Amino acid sequence: MRDQLSPREKQCLGWAACGKSSWDIGKIVSITENTVNFHIKNAMKKLRTNSRTVAAIKAVRLGLIEPPS
Repeated sequence: MRDQLSPREKQCLGWAACGKSSWDIGKIVSITENTVNFHIKNAMKKLRTNSRTVAAIKAVRLGLIEPPS
């Protein structure tokens, strides 16, 4: 992984790991759906994945995030 994930990228990926949609995540963390997608796409680039699901799984396996309970 080239760069560290930002706190917001971790937060969005954590909720994605719980199966939340971008719209849901936006409502939970009070940002727009487009902003959620922006953060998730940045995290996907940093983790070198092609999907949000794979990015979330990889981040959990690497110990970078813990899905919220």
